Amino acid sequence: MSPHPDPHPQRSAPSNTSGTAERSAPRWGYGTNGLTDLRLDDALALLADLGYDGVGLTLDHMHLDPLTPDLAERTRQVGRALERHRLTATIETGARYVLDPRRKHGPSLLDPDPDARAARTRLLLRAVQVAADLGAHAVHCFSGITPDGTDPDTAWKHLADGLGTVVTAATDAGVPLAIEPEPGHLLATLADFHRLRHALGNPDALGLTLDIGHCQCLEPESPADCVRAAAPWLRHVQIEDMRRGVHEHLPFGDGEIDFPPVLDALAATGYQGLTVVELPRHSHAGPQLAARSLEFLRTAARGGSA
Repeated sequence: MSPHPDPHPQRSAPSNTSGTAERSAPRWGYGTNGLTDLRLDDALALLADLGYDGVGLTLDHMHLDPLTPDLAERTRQVGRALERHRLTATIETGARYVLDPRRKHGPSLLDPDPDARAARTRLLLRAVQVAADLGAHAVHCFSGITPDGTDPDTAWKHLADGLGTVVTAATDAGVPLAIEPEPGHLLATLADFHRLRHALGNPDALGLTLDIGHCQCLEPESPADCVRAAAPWLRHVQIEDMRRGVHEHLPFGDGEIDFPPVLDALAATGYQGLTVVELPRHSHAGPQLAARSLEFLRTAARGGSA
């Protein structure tokens, strides 16, 4: 089922670096990892009422549990809700304890235990299937932190081996896989993304999740310059405020980012996927922050004018 008339917008108007891409109107989303105190149906209704275009749907036990035996039926129910509210989606896989109740984001694709790595691969394969069933325009993923005692070359090999299987499935499903550079992870920067991309032979299905706050946190270039550099591979965007050198997702206005130039750069790339507010530690105030965030972004997209 397709919850949006054009559930794969970035495929019909891919980003490029020639400077000729048409400017794209932003399509705002909000992450369900910042609405965990709400039932999913209530969260989707809230976002639709506020005027969001879509949702970053994290597969987790409280919303859409990827390990439930009736995942296919539950996915159909979510698809009907998305269609009813005219929302599109990206599928995010950053749930903290969905696989291991004692290890945050564990196991990862870098785990020394091959069975543990396989569990993460299975989760990502399920995410690809959910995305295909929902008409989502990308599946988000990450590398994980290099385990103690694992040398970097081995970690990179594990990452490439695990993602290779998922890239094949994403290619078959027609759903881009968008890996996120994450501070503290093996794949932490745009340069690390290119290392992985080359290691896998530059597959079309492998793209990039660009988190604007992470650019502010640790990239050498400005967030706007990061957007321009990432444009050819951009498949998903997360956005929040952040300070240099501190990996803390902040509500807009609480950090250091100058957003009008960032959003101007994003529009100039021709990117037409969702730009999703990422505030996973603020669920206690999720409805209020969702409203404030959309107002802030709309103003920033106009160049900061009231």
